[in-house]
Amino acid sequence: MKRKRPSDVLVPGPGEGKRGESGYLGYLLRQAAGAYRHRMDRALADLDVTPPQFAVMTMLNAYPGISNADVARLALLTPQTVSVIIANLERAGTIRKVPHDVHGRILQIELTAAGMSLLRRCRKRVHDLERELIIGLNETTHAAIRRWLVDVAKGST
Repeated sequence: MKRKRPSDVLVPGPGEGKRGESGYLGYLLRQAAGAYRHRMDRALADLDVTPPQFAVMTMLNAYPGISNADVARLALLTPQTVSVIIANLERAGTIRKVPHDVHGRILQIELTAAGMSLLRRCRKRVHDLERELIIGLNETTHAAIRRWLVDVAKGST
């Protein structure tokens, strides 16, 4: 027998019930990441850049010569998704593939001048979002949160 959900049950908003401070920590991390992703979507939308595209451009710029697989690992995306993003960015003239200096058959991906300009505009918006995140935090708390997030990612906690 299938249970019906009463129509008068209210789903809590962010910060309420299990979506608040008494909720599971993993859920709260995911909820915060989802809210941040939504803000990034809106901040980059008129530039026709998605957060995953921004992540790929950022990693290509930060680590010249890395492989698609490395980009995927660094940007927290699947290799298939990165392949689609690379193809779309190349078609848009944001990146180009150039032969490796020594191993000519290896193609390296780099940002074009237009891609660098686009990345700078995206970065400005993302940095503005990040500044909003830390409003009200002192330097000690901000540093502690950063350390904790890195420790969580490394599996150190």
